[in-house]
Amino acid sequence: MLGRMTAGVLAVALLIGMPASATNAPAPTAAERFEKLPPEQKEALRARLREFKAMSPEEQARVRANLQRWRQLPPEERERLRNNLRDFRKLSPQERQAVREQVRELRGLPPERRAELRERVRAYLKEHPERREQMLENMRRWRRMSPEERQEARERLRERRRNK
Repeated sequence: MLGRMTAGVLAVALLIGMPASATNAPAPTAAERFEKLPPEQKEALRARLREFKAMSPEEQARVRANLQRWRQLPPEERERLRNNLRDFRKLSPQERQAVREQVRELRGLPPERRAELRERVRAYLKEHPERREQMLENMRRWRRMSPEERQEARERLRERRRNK
């Protein structure tokens, strides 16, 4: 959903877009929120801002468009995306790279096929929440397979489906 937005740029966007507290007090400005941060977080955000300013105007426009889409998301969807990012950060560098490669492969599929796969996974997890961990482990095993092993697994699955 957020495209190739870096986690750092997202962090700046989240800081800027933080909701006001539930009180009737005026919402703190971005500068006020920034001043309340610890020095290490301030420096990290300054580095992200330098990174953003170093981007081409086209890339900056893409990031701004992503931020606009982010702000329009319902709170539940934002929370789901935050959880996904948290889970992604827990992965090893190799697992992260494998996820990135899988996302590239999925983006190469026709949109209707992607939507179909997405819906099938959501329906499955909704029906079987206890199977989530098993599915994640299966995905890890899949990522460790060589292309030949993956092809063999695909063929076994096709054979099983034919025999049902």
